[in-house]
Amino acid sequence: EVLFPYLNGEDLNSRPDQSPSRWVINFFDWSIEKAKEYRDCFKIVEDKVKPERLKNNRKVYRDNWWQFAEKRPAFYRTIAGMERVYVSAEVSKHINFSAVPNSQVYSHMLIAFSMDDSKIGALLQSTIHEVWARDHGSTLETRFRYTPSDCFETFPFPAKLDRLDKVGERYFKHRNSVMQARPEGLTKTYNRMHNPKETAEDIERLRKLHVEMDQAVAAVYGWKDLDLGHGFHETKQGIRFTISEAARREVLDRLLALNHERYEEEVKQGLHDSRSTQGRAEAGGGRKDKKKAGKAAAKKRDAKGKGQTTLFPEPEQGEMFKDEEDG
Repeated sequence: EVLFPYLNGEDLNSRPDQSPSRWVINFFDWSIEKAKEYRDCFKIVEDKVKPERLKNNRKVYRDNWWQFAEKRPAFYRTIAGMERVYVSAEVSKHINFSAVPNSQVYSHMLIAFSMDDSKIGALLQSTIHEVWARDHGSTLETRFRYTPSDCFETFPFPAKLDRLDKVGERYFKHRNSVMQARPEGLTKTYNRMHNPKETAEDIERLRKLHVEMDQAVAAVYGWKDLDLGHGFHETKQGIRFTISEAARREVLDRLLALNHERYEEEVKQGLHDSRSTQGRAEAGGGRKDKKKAGKAAAKKRDAKGKGQTTLFPEPEQGEMFKDEEDG
């Protein structure tokens, strides 16, 4: 009742079955009297956790030392009843998303999403989303840091995701089979996928399915005119199997224009007060002329390698909870 598997980024990215290698004691938001009913577990927390928590500057951490410092009750209430949730390591070499069983505690270096269907998984795993995330996220040493406020909350979702469920299921099913058959984790699997010298049949099929998934995502945006140009291309991360540089720039411009359209719609609906609208417009976002916004951002990327325009979130497309990794 109080012992749970504890999933962190290392397990997510390095273990073929993505299973947790550790367990954790979880007393939820219980009273100390209830926690004491589990005598052996309570004794462990009392001996190992309490001395450290009593040194903490935050009163609530000191006073409720037997509970997690950040319990994330809203998140766990939201996912109650779901069989699985999508998670991603906050910091990692490759940007990957995985559906994991909803029966564990998630490390604070995992980004956990309260969404469980393969349509969302396909969208997030697509190169379309990766282009946006890499342009708006940050880095830690040589690794990418997925910052939800910049990478997810600002990402303009397509109007419908209906046609992504089957392509998502095929992609993730094959990826899991590759990982378990070798056996290798996510990081090694994607190292193979991005290696031009890797010609194994299962990796070639993974690339093919990724192309299929990217094309399906582009289609739900209505971008049938866009040539994604998949292949091995030079990127800031080195050689990658991805869409062409021209396609990356075009995808980014189209997402940026869509982002501004959505924000203007929100302003008309009164979802932003005048003060926040003015402040955001001065920062470079919320422009009424989406073409000017797109051209300005493109000009800045040409000059500096990255757009500087402030971007704004699309409301109610699903919730995200920042819960941790390490590699």
